[in-house]
Amino acid sequence: MKKIKNKNGLTIIYDKQPTKSVSVHVTVRVGSNNEDKTNNGISHFIEHMLFEGTRKRTNQEIANEIEKLGGELNAATTPERTYYYIKILNKYFDKALDILSDILQNPKFDADSMEKEKKVILNEINLVNDEPRFYQWILLQGKLFDSNARLPTYGSKEVVRNLTRETVLEYYNNHYTSDNTVISVAGNIKNPFKKIKNKFNKLKSGKLKKNILKEKKNRFKKIIVKKKNISQTYIVLGYKIPNRSSKESYVFDILHAILGRGQSGRLFDEIREKRGLAYEVGVQHESGIDISLFAVYVSTKNKDKINEIVKIILEEFNKLRKIDHNSLREAKTYIEGNFVLDNEDTQEKSNLIGFWELANKAEDVNVYLDRIKRITVNDVKRVVKKYLNKNYTLAVLTH
Repeated sequence: MKKIKNKNGLTIIYDKQPTKSVSVHVTVRVGSNNEDKTNNGISHFIEHMLFEGTRKRTNQEIANEIEKLGGELNAATTPERTYYYIKILNKYFDKALDILSDILQNPKFDADSMEKEKKVILNEINLVNDEPRFYQWILLQGKLFDSNARLPTYGSKEVVRNLTRETVLEYYNNHYTSDNTVISVAGNIKNPFKKIKNKFNKLKSGKLKKNILKEKKNRFKKIIVKKKNISQTYIVLGYKIPNRSSKESYVFDILHAILGRGQSGRLFDEIREKRGLAYEVGVQHESGIDISLFAVYVSTKNKDKINEIVKIILEEFNKLRKIDHNSLREAKTYIEGNFVLDNEDTQEKSNLIGFWELANKAEDVNVYLDRIKRITVNDVKRVVKKYLNKNYTLAVLTH
């Protein structure tokens, strides 16, 4: 892996891989955590708008120029970053750069397109709110966090409806700057750095004040129950935990592997296989740049079994205080297999590089498995005792 930083602050990272495909990620350090109630959803809205046309391409031309070559073009907004990527054959690398540099540096923010895209996003919000598997996380997020991290990434309907071109342009100009952007490439390309510099030479420079979120510790239990016209009950039990730059975040990767790895995870076995209390049982570890969470989710038709399910979850947490070496070893081999297989995909690798650069430094990707291997039984016991206690947040979506 090689990394350079331009004078204007733009970070470019290249990870050479013996593949026939190349993936280019442009990651901007902005998301819903940068927002407040008055502009919640603007980061996500800009992500949509960057595909709606530039000074030289229509939205259809943007998509077609990549898709006609068998490539993949997409983007996503998270609480902490917005990223745009293209995965394509190596020989079309220049085309990928041309498209990405165009949409990032030359968006039109056309008034008609803005009104059309507002309708699209309002439909997306409705879709998330109507789908319990999505909405359960909105419910948890809003109760778990104290800072702007409680705001949904898709935004507020009222805010989206009332966004003006002036407001969007101001936000775009403030955040889509060279010092706030990382470009990561995974594949087999000759001299990508010069090409990237030339294509992204119009990115504005500017010193953006880092967004620092302050969260209180999990000091007491918090419960929220919401009723909807649904047939199942959805339960999410979660905690605020350290971010990815913390050594403790690697322990939570281990905990995820023990409790939630597919059908052999302890929680799936205890809740579904042994007791038949639920169909869907899983564990979510969102290790973030600023804010992270660790949660167990269960969907069940047994509304009257919520307390029993919560009790089982807490009991499984307590069992981890007596974890044995075999369980730890299995967790490590599970993580190693997943990590290596995922990163054979250039899209996954370039995305991961961009994330780690913002979290701390991209080079951490290369030592990730070494850090996992160094985790001890005592590390697991200490973290479980410190975080997985009775001061959880419980979100229940029921009928």
